[in-house]
Amino acid sequence: MTDFDLDDFLPYQLAVAAARVSRGFAERYRAEFGLTIPEWRVLAHLSQSGAVSVREIHARVDMDKSKVSRAAARLEADGHVRKEVDSDDRRLIRLSLTEKGRALVARILPAAVAYQDDLLDLLGKDATAFRAALTRLARKDPH
Repeated sequence: MTDFDLDDFLPYQLAVAAARVSRGFAERYRAEFGLTIPEWRVLAHLSQSGAVSVREIHARVDMDKSKVSRAAARLEADGHVRKEVDSDDRRLIRLSLTEKGRALVARILPAAVAYQDDLLDLLGKDATAFRAALTRLARKDPH
């Protein structure tokens, strides 16, 4: 048997850290704003990109299309998102934030920045190097 320590296995460490960070932030916006993780990701993406399709959000936020679609449907029902048929490809539905959706994002962003600041404080002097390493990992397929 090899000397394999799961707790030192980088893919495992990244998965655990990502889940904990995501869950920690999710608790904040769920309690204060009543949003799920998929709903937050859809809102955040739309706030950065403008009108996009579910397919584009799925690719960007690495979440199942069905989860994106359900989140978008809930956000539309609550008046935060508008759905429109894409003028170039009538098979695609484009999503965009409504005024109510933009106002919600504006209320959430201070909580997001504060959570990020807490994480950066936890990382201390390693924060810059850690963020650079994460950026490299996120941009390159390690296969």
